[in-house]
Amino acid sequence: MKISMWSSYYGEIHPEDMVLEYEKHGIAYGELSTEHSALLLDRGDPFEVGKAFRAFAEKHNVTFLQGHLELSTKVCEESERDYLKKELDLYHAIGITRAVLHVDMLARYGEIPVEEIRQRNLEGIRDLLDHIRGRDTIICLENIHHKCITETIEDIFLLIDALDSDQIGICLDTGHLNLSEDKDQVRFIKKAGKRLKALHLADNDGTSDQHLMPTAKGQVDFQAVIKALHDVNYDGLYNFEVPGERDIPLGLRGIKLEYMRDMLRFYWDHC
Repeated sequence: MKISMWSSYYGEIHPEDMVLEYEKHGIAYGELSTEHSALLLDRGDPFEVGKAFRAFAEKHNVTFLQGHLELSTKVCEESERDYLKKELDLYHAIGITRAVLHVDMLARYGEIPVEEIRQRNLEGIRDLLDHIRGRDTIICLENIHHKCITETIEDIFLLIDALDSDQIGICLDTGHLNLSEDKDQVRFIKKAGKRLKALHLADNDGTSDQHLMPTAKGQVDFQAVIKALHDVNYDGLYNFEVPGERDIPLGLRGIKLEYMRDMLRFYWDHC
């Protein structure tokens, strides 16, 4: 079980300092956030910068296998995909094999028919797949709960089937799914099966995307989630994405991080 934290949990510090916090608190894996990838890309050539950061992280016993591509970039806009390609180059150099992608939201396109928006997204994703051809990178489409063409597992499979590529997969965001009409986490996981390549583990009370760790305040049954992941032989990171847990002093965050790590181990041991 590879327990991981999205690096924006320490988003206000430099990437190397974030790595040191992971090492200090026993976190061996991470998902690189868009904030940290932007800081790294500002340093120069994505391949050289990525290799140097990978070497630093490995020296401190931390491995980044998952990365989140820029959230605000429009996949449908060719000019904006250039930035995503730079991120993909950086991630490849770091050793990140699973890149999480938000497709373009319906709200960005007014009255344009859903099928046309789907086709525009497919065109953009195909361009990104062409860019990573021959690498071990998998682009993971994340379920988004509000006015998006990836709200349900069936929506995501419409894209996956059309793309017909071994380099496309699925990222389950448990918090997003809890806000969808069909909240069934186990069904999503079983339906995704071997296509499930990445996770954003987060909870909420059903009113908004609060990005909480699993607690009594939330609604997601993480015991059932972990068992379902075990049943489908999920082999990716068990990665937390919990910005709702950052509102404490930096010096205390490590204590909460260790608690979340131990919580997942408990669920795993009892699934």
